[in-house]
Amino acid sequence: MAAVEVHKFAQCITCHAWSRDRSMLAFCPNNNEVHIYALLQGKWEKLHVLQKHDQIVSGIDWSARSNKIVTASHDRNSYVWNLEGSEWVPTLVILRLNRAALCVKWSPRENKFAVGSGAKTVCICYYEQENNWWVSKLIRKRHDSSVTSVAWHPNNILLATASTDGKCRIFSTFIKVVDAKESRTGPSADSKFGEQILQLDLSFTWSFGVRWSPSGNTLAYVGHNSMIYFVDDVGPSPLAQNVAFRDLPLRDVLFLSERLVIGVGFDCNPMVFAADERGIWSFIKFLGERKTTSSGPKYGSQFSEAFGKLYGQPKQGFNNDTNEHSRSRGGVHENCINCIVPLGDPGSSKVKRFSTSGLDGKIVVWDMENQVDLAEYL
Repeated sequence: MAAVEVHKFAQCITCHAWSRDRSMLAFCPNNNEVHIYALLQGKWEKLHVLQKHDQIVSGIDWSARSNKIVTASHDRNSYVWNLEGSEWVPTLVILRLNRAALCVKWSPRENKFAVGSGAKTVCICYYEQENNWWVSKLIRKRHDSSVTSVAWHPNNILLATASTDGKCRIFSTFIKVVDAKESRTGPSADSKFGEQILQLDLSFTWSFGVRWSPSGNTLAYVGHNSMIYFVDDVGPSPLAQNVAFRDLPLRDVLFLSERLVIGVGFDCNPMVFAADERGIWSFIKFLGERKTTSSGPKYGSQFSEAFGKLYGQPKQGFNNDTNEHSRSRGGVHENCINCIVPLGDPGSSKVKRFSTSGLDGKIVVWDMENQVDLAEYL
């Protein structure tokens, strides 16, 4: 089995992030706090509780180089936390939002971070040396609904967003005082801040997690219609394909390599997608073992019995044997997986380990080393 560590830290976890050496873990237990745990003598112990937000913390990201933590919350604020001695010191970032902040991500060079919000706006924040504070520039009037996910291209300029208006968009985030001119390559070469490079209208439902491949040549995002979308050659003439599956929708996605993707969501079990030699993507398997729970006659009411019989029917034809009514459920996780984080060196072309967290309060570490059937894709 690919799950090598399972930790139950809370009743529910909204999001999580790791320090670079994976010795410390930060997560939100579905409230306005961020808990930081450290691995001491083989046990996870709570070291810090970050308390500045007034409402649920919806996004956390931990920078690998500068060791800074950025948080975003439904209270419309964002904080950058810096470790000074033994205490985490917060710096408020004025986002100028009138709706909740929903997600946050550091850029690859960690000189900017992006915040998606329910105000149909994306905030690009950077540090202003002259005034010693974090400022934000807004990408407005581009989205028709909440921005649920953001993803940085490896060039530190392009930013992909997913929105509940069903669209995935790519913007230029070039800021003259922060970015070097030589970093502007490809579609963003002559673009200004906030300029929309591409809009993808592949989904007719809410769009959630979005992610770039390690090289930045492929973009993947997921829809609430149980589909995942892959886009190659992002630019004036992109090549797009979608993969539909029978199971519940996904919430987030992660590239392990150029040809291997993990999707997580409402099915409580990571799903593996891979591309063949021709670049055609397809669903491969569930990563975890699927539990089988019986249902039907053991429940008291007639409604529950009928409900169990309904789920007990095979996909082809009907089965009148009421003694074996069962259906597949998630494996390690017992509720929706809402966050997936790579483990290892940032910018690496291959990811061998990653972690997931969900509404069941678990954080699970997955290892792909022993997945022999997937070795050709890694």
